[in-house]
Amino acid sequence: MNSVAKNVCNIFRNCSFGGNNSSSLLSSLQQWRGIKVRVRGGNVEQALQIMQRKMTSTGMERLVKRQGQQTTHLKNSEKKVLARKNLDRRLKSQDLARKLNSILLKKIRSSP
Repeated sequence: MNSVAKNVCNIFRNCSFGGNNSSSLLSSLQQWRGIKVRVRGGNVEQALQIMQRKMTSTGMERLVKRQGQQTTHLKNSEKKVLARKNLDRRLKSQDLARKLNSILLKKIRSSP
């Protein structure tokens, strides 16, 4: 969990990972993505788990992973998986665009 917080800090270069500056990290996150996590009863581990869940649901985790991928090497198998996912996403988007185009053409042709 601490690695996630450190990666978030790397995105926001103006904050440092530590006890005294955690409020500036929280305010930076709130300003940038609107994430707010409360520590209840001193249970920091649970708060970090909740933060990770929120980051996953809002897309922040993808941003953190993308930031880390710029400095690390990708294996060829990982490149193939990413290329396949991008291809599937692009084909799905094109298929949806084609369907919407046909629906709009039908509406335009059927209107008097």
